[in-house]
This record gives sequence, structure tokens and C-alpha cells, in this order.
Amino acid sequence: MRVLKAHIRAGQVVVDEPTELPEGEEVQVVLGADEMDDAQHAALDAALDESEAEAARGELMSLEQFWAEFRANRG
Repeated sequence: MRVLKAHIRAGQVVVDEPTELPEGEEVQVVLGADEMDDAQHAALDAALDESEAEAARGELMSLEQFWAEFRANRG
């Protein structure tokens, strides 16, 4: 997942940075209060990048395994 910064201009969503998305690509825009500071955003971006790298290397787990580990680590 990639997060793109955008603004509303004349009622349209305008992305503030170049993308490699193909013309006509469907995207979802999620609105919400941003309660993270710059350091938290940087940590999240680094974690997402690492997750994408793990997936590219084939280091994946099943949904069942994910939920089992999630439940075991909830505390």
C-alpha cells in the first residue's frame, strides 16, 4: 500500500506528487483524522516498505496463521 498526499481543488482530489499509476486506474480515497506525528508516519512507512519487501521475497503467512499469532500476542 502506498499513501499519497493530496488536496481538494475545485471539488476534485488532486495528488501532490507524481505517480506511476496507469491512466484510468481506480483508487480509494480514505478520509480520517490524522493523529500521527512525523516520526510515527516515518515508522509506519518503513514498516510498510519492509512488509512489501518480505512479500516480494515470498515471506508470507496464511490468514489463519496471522490470526493465530495475533490472538496469541494480544496480551
